[in-house]
Amino acid sequence: MKRREFFGASAGTAAAFAGVSGCTIEQISPRQKSLSPSDNGKLADLSLMKLMEQYRYDLFDDYLPFLDSYVIDHEYGGFMCNTNRGGTNISQNKGSWFEGRGIWVYSFLYNKLDNNPKYLEVARKSVEFILKNKPSGDDLWPSSFSREGEPLSTSADIYGDLFIANGLQEYSRVSGNDTYWDMAKEILIKCMRIYDSPDYEYVVTYLRKDPPPITGPRVLGHWMVILRLATQMLEDHSDPFIEETAERSVDAIMNYHYNPAYGLTNEVLNHDLSRTDDEYAQFSYTGHAIETLWMVLYEAARKKDRQLFDRAAEQFLRHIEVSWDDVYGGAFRCLDNVDKNIWKVDKVLWLQEEVLIGTLFICEHAGEQWAKDWFGKMFKYVQDKFPLKQYGFPIWILSADRKVTFVEHYTRVGNFHHPRHLMLNILSLDRIIKRDGYISDLFA
Repeated sequence: MKRREFFGASAGTAAAFAGVSGCTIEQISPRQKSLSPSDNGKLADLSLMKLMEQYRYDLFDDYLPFLDSYVIDHEYGGFMCNTNRGGTNISQNKGSWFEGRGIWVYSFLYNKLDNNPKYLEVARKSVEFILKNKPSGDDLWPSSFSREGEPLSTSADIYGDLFIANGLQEYSRVSGNDTYWDMAKEILIKCMRIYDSPDYEYVVTYLRKDPPPITGPRVLGHWMVILRLATQMLEDHSDPFIEETAERSVDAIMNYHYNPAYGLTNEVLNHDLSRTDDEYAQFSYTGHAIETLWMVLYEAARKKDRQLFDRAAEQFLRHIEVSWDDVYGGAFRCLDNVDKNIWKVDKVLWLQEEVLIGTLFICEHAGEQWAKDWFGKMFKYVQDKFPLKQYGFPIWILSADRKVTFVEHYTRVGNFHHPRHLMLNILSLDRIIKRDGYISDLFA
């Protein structure tokens, strides 16, 4: 891998974490002693404890109180994400995407970070809300609902159902009821059946408003959501179908969507995973690539597959380097044409946070210097540009122009990518601190 450089932790670093976990230096393996996820006990020029304090503030003091007050529907259940910066509900309608995502967030929060009953109640009420409209056969969940739960529009693709499945599998852990895990599996089987149909239709609107039609496409963003769902489900139960689905997803991502001609992924392929001969052949949705590749890293960790981990890390770095804005900072999400170098230059929070998830995970398990450097660079950029506190509002900017110019009026609050980033990285930092600042022995 390019630019590999390991830095050992100093005795001072080890002492700084002494007593945190009851783990002594003598209990750390020789391999761990030679590598560190930080530079002399720091990441982004902060001690790991200070970094943890910032992450916990952003989640528990800034983000969650706003959602509790203005976005969560405590009466009917669910999430009213069409809300402005001041907390006014522009609309009280709800979407299947955001219900599934919200169920996952609050179930994961309760399960992994804080078993406060109010978080479990939020997840439970959203589960009850969404299951009132559970479809039959190969029908998909409605894409939107009234506040009370009446369907308002139909779904055009499998994303909504996959997000609901992801929420249900996580809720099964905190509810202690495997029925929800079984339900998630049924949804996944249905979605794969639909996705595998040569007649499946999907409109790639993030290329342009009138993208070229393609029937039965293979879409990087689809594999991404499928893989993450499968990885999490397999953490709880062994299952041949889900294992096969995870392997299919990794194979498609790493061996077909990745284009060695220019070292980036293609978002869209033909149904048989061959490359298209139209403008999709030049289309790389770098945001999805970066997000997908950290999910491959997590799957490699689950399987303890060092070769896959290193390969995914190398591709992850390549996409960060190519998409970085050397003028204003941050990463671009969309390369419309590789050879012509045509980019969409808006800045979205979710992409910046996917970089932070992946780089910290690589720091934790491999100690790569480039991952430390990129984590620090992106963390400082995000903390400088996206928190709304500097403009007198809570939470963070979701999307903006290239310079991340503040706009007072905005119509949506995110209930997934931002808290997912905060929670996953709190857990990574917690594991590092409990190891007295040394990398894991996952691949030892």
